[in-house]
Amino acid sequence: MNFTAKQPIGIFDSGIGGTSIWKELKTILPKENTIYLADSKNAPYGLKSEDEIMQLAVKNTEFLLEKNCKLIVVACNTATTNAIKHLRKTYTVPFIGIEPAIKPAALKTKTNTIGVLATKGTLNSALFEKTSTVLDLDIKIIEQVGEGLVELIENRKLNSKEMFSLLESHLSVFLKNNIDCLVLGCTHYPYLIPQIKKIIGSKITIIDSGEAVAKQTKKILKENQLLHLTTNTASHQFYSNKDLATLSVVLKEYVNVKINILDF
Repeated sequence: MNFTAKQPIGIFDSGIGGTSIWKELKTILPKENTIYLADSKNAPYGLKSEDEIMQLAVKNTEFLLEKNCKLIVVACNTATTNAIKHLRKTYTVPFIGIEPAIKPAALKTKTNTIGVLATKGTLNSALFEKTSTVLDLDIKIIEQVGEGLVELIENRKLNSKEMFSLLESHLSVFLKNNIDCLVLGCTHYPYLIPQIKKIIGSKITIIDSGEAVAKQTKKILKENQLLHLTTNTASHQFYSNKDLATLSVVLKEYVNVKINILDF
């Protein structure tokens, strides 16, 4: 299949979390048209089997290809770590994946102890295991499943007492183990950074993959001569198969954004 620069970038996630990636893409690639698919009906992916995640990733990819996308960003750690190898084998469109930024954290740490807050599906994946085992043996990785966090975000309880209490519980293991870098291994989690900082303080560096993913996307578009260089106002289409309220909240400051409900 031949792709052209004017075609949109496709992005999918198990809900609204990948909008944290979309915002980085919009900053670094302001002229690119985008189509975002929020599979909120099936969120969170982190509790599903590898086969289920694979099927959903394929379904999402085919939706975005029907929308004529020239590149697809898998803006979901769980979908990347469980399905991107299959997607790259199956489709000719370029894929950009996202996985926990363990390597940057390993380079930054002074205590040789880093924390990873992620979904069960990401932490149990073969790709995560492969990535974490190539690190310096002296570096200790403390893993914590962020159980319940995605569900609260999707249900617009981002700043609730329930969220803060759950975060305190999940983050306590990192404080006990003297980490100095905390890797956010889910694209929903950057929306929790203000609360996380209140709990862990300023001495622990929080690392997420958003900017790196956007830079990699630009690099791959350039290599494939697919960068959109015209000065026309970029178009941004968002689709959700659950409800539009949560997407509307996280996108409220953006213009030229259209949000659509989808029977999907």
